Amino acid sequence: MYLALYRKWRPRVFSEVISQEHITQTLQNQVRTGRMAHAYLFTGSRGTGKTSCAKILAKAVNCLNPDHGNPCNVCEACKAIDSGSCMDVLEIDAASNNGVDNVRDLRDDAIYTPSQVKMRVYIIDEVHMLSISAFNALLKIIEEPPEHLLFILATTELHKVPATILSRCQRFSFRRISQEDIAARLQYVAYQENIDLDDGAARVIARLADGGMRDGLSLLDQCASATTGELTAERVYACLGIAGERKCGEMMGYIAAHDTKNALELFNRLYTEGKDLSAMLDEMACLTRDLLVLKTAGNAGITMLSGVASDKEALELTKALTSAELVRMMERLQETMAGFTRSASRRMDAELCIVELCQPEL
Repeated sequence: MYLALYRKWRPRVFSEVISQEHITQTLQNQVRTGRMAHAYLFTGSRGTGKTSCAKILAKAVNCLNPDHGNPCNVCEACKAIDSGSCMDVLEIDAASNNGVDNVRDLRDDAIYTPSQVKMRVYIIDEVHMLSISAFNALLKIIEEPPEHLLFILATTELHKVPATILSRCQRFSFRRISQEDIAARLQYVAYQENIDLDDGAARVIARLADGGMRDGLSLLDQCASATTGELTAERVYACLGIAGERKCGEMMGYIAAHDTKNALELFNRLYTEGKDLSAMLDEMACLTRDLLVLKTAGNAGITMLSGVASDKEALELTKALTSAELVRMMERLQETMAGFTRSASRRMDAELCIVELCQPEL
């Protein structure tokens, strides 16, 4: 059975986790020196390595032959945890097990000593989904767990976790992975999988991944399955149904020149080709945001660009648009995208948006 790339290339040791050295080094040192906390809270956006680090940590504390804080991945304990057959390392989805009864069952089971490995580990994913009563039921055992017990909580929404839980955990914040690091990892995976990945395509996928390595690998998997031969930026655009940076820049050029006729003709051509309207307007919003950053921050803003357009193209467009126009355009694009969920005709809404962007007097 085919294994998805994001599962096949999930990190197995701390050194394989991308762009989180500030966390992996600390965890590795704690395992090596034996100065482990009893509860950890991993926070950050999706696809940044929270669950991967939790599983590596679970293996590291139970490994029979640890290598400077890293699991060996060949001993019986590591193999059992990797395969999911270890009954003492449990991964729980709090989104579907969020009631107080679920936590009470967990609490009752947690007091028993492990049968297969040294430490019993509970990995609770999306912990912010627990109910208030479930959090309260978890408080005491997280504060004073048995010596054989380790809790690892993971969440994408830190503000929903009660302060009483936060104060009982060591907190680690996972940062978004840079586009350069994602692109480099994609090139490595593509080489190992015999996928002919163009540098431009890698950059496009890295931008669309929005800081998440899992999203990047999933997009690479999808695009590689849809085409044969070299995977280029144009093929990525065609596979994912998005307009692409050149078409987006061309549309913005027509808007800057108040050329409604050509802007609508380009929109109609993209619509006929089956491009996704939400993705198209989202690309335009990203480009508008980049232009606004360049306009207000100058050369310092180059490092903050999302990569929708080249630096040279973006600098040319900033000369044709004022900051006030860019703010108006951004607001109009956001209003249109927000209205798509309740719209009877997305095409009509998008066309009206483009006409209003081209003709401010409307």
